[in-house]
Amino acid sequence: MRATPRTIALIILIGLASSIACPHVGFAQPAPGPYPQPAPGPYPQPAPGPYPQQSFTPGELVNTGQRFFGTVSRGLATVIENAASQWGLPNGYVLGEEAGGAFFGGLRYGEGMLYTKNAGDLKVYWQGPSIGWDFGGDGARTMMLVYSLPAVEAIYQRFAGIDGSAYFIGGFGMTALTANNVVLVPIRSGVGLRLGANVGYLKFTPVSTWNPF
Repeated sequence: MRATPRTIALIILIGLASSIACPHVGFAQPAPGPYPQPAPGPYPQPAPGPYPQQSFTPGELVNTGQRFFGTVSRGLATVIENAASQWGLPNGYVLGEEAGGAFFGGLRYGEGMLYTKNAGDLKVYWQGPSIGWDFGGDGARTMMLVYSLPAVEAIYQRFAGIDGSAYFIGGFGMTALTANNVVLVPIRSGVGLRLGANVGYLKFTPVSTWNPF
């Protein structure tokens, strides 16, 4: 028997009535979670920061020098700036005291501490000639800038003076010495300035000694 449009319409109406009466019967519902989560990273990481600063800036050296010498002087700042213009930034410095004169047999002797930012600190002693008009000098404070020091123990050697390196201004002065590409720049004031006026060499040792050679 061939279905008529009226029969088809009646079938459709019966189906709709059944779905309304039984709402839970019908199409399948999707299962509740869990749902797939996005895969974890890797996500871009920030670039690592620069390596720790190993050198001392002029500002740090001026502040240290002013505390060490006990004075605020434009002369000290100018001397340090002059050293920076010639040799750059030091990676170490020495703070100590020295004395010289005829009563020490024409020699100067000093002792102090070598300071670095990340290679440790070291006790040092030094000896050198004391000639000319630095006769009878009393104990004087000395600050030494150290350039291109590969290791703290490399300070223990003999440094020869660099010709034409002397510079004096405002009660402060500097000279320069070198050994094996390491440059040493002593900065002195007052009596210490007179002690450093005739530097020929300085020899650094790990223990105190009377032998300057």
